[in-house]
Formats: sequence, structure tokens, C-alpha cells
Amino acid sequence: MSTTPSGLSGHLPHFAGEEKKSISSPVRGGGASQGRRGSWLALFALLFAFPALAVEPSEMLPDPALESRARDIGRALRCVVCQNQSIDDSNAEVARDMRRAVRERLTAGDQDDQVFAYMVARYGDYVLLKPPFKAGTWILWLGGPLVLLVAGTVLLIAARRRRTPLMPPEPLTNEEQRRLDALLRD
Repeated sequence: MSTTPSGLSGHLPHFAGEEKKSISSPVRGGGASQGRRGSWLALFALLFAFPALAVEPSEMLPDPALESRARDIGRALRCVVCQNQSIDDSNAEVARDMRRAVRERLTAGDQDDQVFAYMVARYGDYVLLKPPFKAGTWILWLGGPLVLLVAGTVLLIAARRRRTPLMPPEPLTNEEQRRLDALLRD
């Protein structure tokens, strides 16, 4: 007798050491083993939660020293279409082109600083994950602290306004009280 609905027994996985159970039967016992299995699955999922390196084997250089330099440079360059992701971690087509350009420059004999200069000339200072502090990049360096300072000032002003006691409303005049009473009666 098949324990799976509509004869799917050949299509469902069976793990070694695991008893086949009917889908409609409740799970009995084995709480500790299921807890361990859940822990292992969670650990396995965490291993794949970290960004995988996007460098494909076909992109790698045969010389390990050059490949190491290319990977170091790739970790310092920003993908121009991704959100703050290095070209080493990005799967975008532009990142692939950038990785290819880095490897071509290294193969041609360029030093690391020459490769960085080439990429900055081609894409601008934005391509560097740690751009230099100069007139064109000051907003990148000071923008975050400036926004934090402005937000803190606004919150401080709002907190001070809340501390000032509110004045109680003025009491109603005799005429206003008479009209209110008339409205409430109707």
C-alpha cells in the first residue's frame, strides 16, 4: 500500500534512516531528531544566505598571484549599477565587464594603482568603495554625518517644544455656554 497520495511514491524524496510516513498521519515522537534536523537545515540555509562571489571560473586568471590581485582590486571597486556592492560580489553584466577589464589590465602588466586609475578615469570616483576625500567627493564623506546632525537638531527642537506646558483653553463665555447647552438639548 502506498503512503503517498495518487501514487507519487516514486517522486518524493526519502532520506536515509527516515521512516516513510503517511502525509495524512500526524507526526508522533522524534521531536529531538526533528529539532536537530531543523537546526541543520537552518545552518545550511545560513551558509547560502551570505553573498556568493560572482566571479565565474571562466573569468579567473591562470596565475594565482595575478588572480589574487584581481580579487583584491575587485573587492575595492563598486559595481556602478548595484547598491553598494563590489564587482567581486555582483552578478550584473556591467560588473562582469569591469572584472574583465581589471584582469586585462593586470595581464598587460599594470600595477594595482594603475588599474584603479584606469577604472576611475572610465567610471569616476564613484567606482571606488572608499573614494578619496576631495572637492568632488565631500558629499559622499560628509553627507551621512550632515544628515544625522540635521535630524538630531530637528528632534531636539521637537522635544523642547513638547516640554513647554500647554496653556489650558480659556473658559467659555456666558453666550457660548448658552449656545452649547441649546445644541446639546436638541
